[in-house]
Amino acid sequence: MAVPEESEAERHGRDLRRIPPSRALASRSPAPRRRTGLRRAATLISLAPIAVLAFALTLALVYSVATPPSTLMLGRWLTLQSVERDSVPLGAISPALVQAVMASEDQRFCLHRGVDWGALREVVDDDEGPSRGASTITMQTVKNVFLWPGRSYLRKGLEIPLALLADAVWGKRRTMEIYLNVAEWGEGVFGAEAAARHWFRKSARDLSRGEAALLAATLPNPILRSAGKPTRGVRAIAARIQRRMGQVDGLMGCLKR
Repeated sequence: MAVPEESEAERHGRDLRRIPPSRALASRSPAPRRRTGLRRAATLISLAPIAVLAFALTLALVYSVATPPSTLMLGRWLTLQSVERDSVPLGAISPALVQAVMASEDQRFCLHRGVDWGALREVVDDDEGPSRGASTITMQTVKNVFLWPGRSYLRKGLEIPLALLADAVWGKRRTMEIYLNVAEWGEGVFGAEAAARHWFRKSARDLSRGEAALLAATLPNPILRSAGKPTRGVRAIAARIQRRMGQVDGLMGCLKR
């Protein structure tokens, strides 16, 4: 008796039935897996800003009670370089230094909420790029504590939300206290107390108006400018700062307890 010839379609169906289910699924899985991977990557990217904000908020809350190191200090410690710093409360720092720093760095410190939008807009309109001239004391503080040195649009873009967060969490008095304890005033010299002892052999609470103005004059570049051995240019800057100190005296109410 003749056996009917198997058709091409029947042979193909029989071959498919012989393929183990696991292999059949594997042959169809790459595309769904790629789509799943892309969805996961998109989810991680969308969650990254939230994670960064949560981390920054956690650190800000910790630093509201514990004086932080600056990123420059961390870098020196990691490379086994010396660091001079003695953290002190704002009440142990001469009011003259607070005045001098405000007169030099941010005369509107008590009037903005971490970012001086007017000054920032002027810099953008003048096409000067990311400039220290638009940086408030709050922005410089978060740069010192959270970010890296140097100028870039990326860092400036990060400074703005961090400054708003710091102003909300720390307030003016704590922000100024942190700034004066992390600012660099010489090679490996950080904070007002270490600077006063290093350059003038006295405590920060005993700084005179002239000494405070000299320290403030060196802040833009404390490695090239010396408060203890000031050049004629540094003395001229300090004299201008000292003349402006009286102008900010009535703008320091936010620093009172």
